Amino acid sequence: QVQLVESGGGLVQPGGSLRLSCAASGSIFAIYDMSWYRQAPGKQRDLVATITRGTRSNYVDSVKGRFTISRDDARNTMYLQMNNLKPEDTAVYYCNAKVLTSTLVTLDPWGQGTLVTVSS
Repeated sequence: QVQLVESGGGLVQPGGSLRLSCAASGSIFAIYDMSWYRQAPGKQRDLVATITRGTRSNYVDSVKGRFTISRDDARNTMYLQMNNLKPEDTAVYYCNAKVLTSTLVTLDPWGQGTLVTVSS
């Protein structure tokens, strides 16, 4: 089994910053692509950013230049640095990863989500 746990959400004013973390634990052999998604109230869950094992990254247009995705494979942890936050960034943020377990099974776990609220 593999678990993903997000942290770092909270209430921030427009223009502020937050850093989200996603820590993976369990029987992990390797982690491949890692992604952040978000789901605003009443809307579908959308991809925000992805980072490959080779640290190539891509972003949805609405966060380019404001958000930075990174990973620390020694700690099995992914981050999302969010700057210049806007009210429209308000959502529950979820992490997702493609994981190869120690028994060579491929899993696609999700975290439980962390709420980000951007409001004055």
